[in-house]
Amino acid sequence: FADGRHGDFSLAIGAFNLSIQRRLPNSAPEGKISLEIFYNRLDPFFKSQMAYGLALVFLLLSLLVRSRHIPRLSLLLFLLGLLVHSFGLLARMVIMNRPPVTNLYETFVFVAWVAVLLGIALEFFQKKSLGVMAGGVAGLLFLLIAGRYSMEGDTMGMLAAVLDSNLWLATHVVTISIGYAGCVISGILGHVYILHRLMYPGGPVFRQRTARSLYAILAFGLVFTFIGTVMGGIWADQSWGRFWGWDPKENGALLIILWCAILLHARLAGMIGQLGMAAGAVVSIITVVLAWFGVNLLGVGMHSYGFTSGMAFGLLLFVGGELVFLGATLFLIRKKTAPGS
Repeated sequence: FADGRHGDFSLAIGAFNLSIQRRLPNSAPEGKISLEIFYNRLDPFFKSQMAYGLALVFLLLSLLVRSRHIPRLSLLLFLLGLLVHSFGLLARMVIMNRPPVTNLYETFVFVAWVAVLLGIALEFFQKKSLGVMAGGVAGLLFLLIAGRYSMEGDTMGMLAAVLDSNLWLATHVVTISIGYAGCVISGILGHVYILHRLMYPGGPVFRQRTARSLYAILAFGLVFTFIGTVMGGIWADQSWGRFWGWDPKENGALLIILWCAILLHARLAGMIGQLGMAAGAVVSIITVVLAWFGVNLLGVGMHSYGFTSGMAFGLLLFVGGELVFLGATLFLIRKKTAPGS
């Protein structure tokens, strides 16, 4: 301060904080205020972004430099990011006295966290850095998107009256968000399978492992999406008097269930092979994105929320990019495997 009244300003801020604390109910003790201050200063989700990003950088470096220490460092950074990420989720739950998902911003944070956990589980079984790659990509991208939504205002705002239910927020919303994460991770594995098939036609062992992991995680995503959708219908019946109303969000959830079920049944019937499952898993990411926040852009229905300017263009760009990826890679694979090629 130019006039040297910094001390007076600090005293005024202290008096204001003390006044706020005295007027707060007993359910909001001083410990929560201190936790929120620490949470804001730490900025855990930004730190997690950095850790996941560095883990991916070292993972790429391990492809160029033959060293067993670089993949280990990548895994260490990945786990460190998960640790900070978990603290951020727990801190928000304690501060708000709510389940981990109450708004669109928190769905991105939570789905990123579940995707990282699935990546760790995949790494435990595969031990080929595939889990670090899949979980790191999902965690980084979704936290980046969450950061976009955090700029729209307070991420710990008041809930709408119809959403003010810790029971259903902890069951329906959390369960269907877990299903989203499963479908996304399977889609990322689908990208890996297709690119590996294109670049290394003669390496089936890695692709077989990837295909098995893709199948298991896609089934995981289907189960949780189905359970979450049924729970959402029960919640809707209690809140609005009807189990199903063909709301755009409900149709989006149904689209995910139908698409995943079609893929799994087609595989069981022998109608599609590993490549078909991989391509279908990539499409499952598109269905999840459309159901998750794409329908919000329609501006209709009881689930119309979280509108962000510029999101429609980004969504169209993503969907178009995925379709171009599928068309180009499948064409090249078919060309390489054609007789006489």
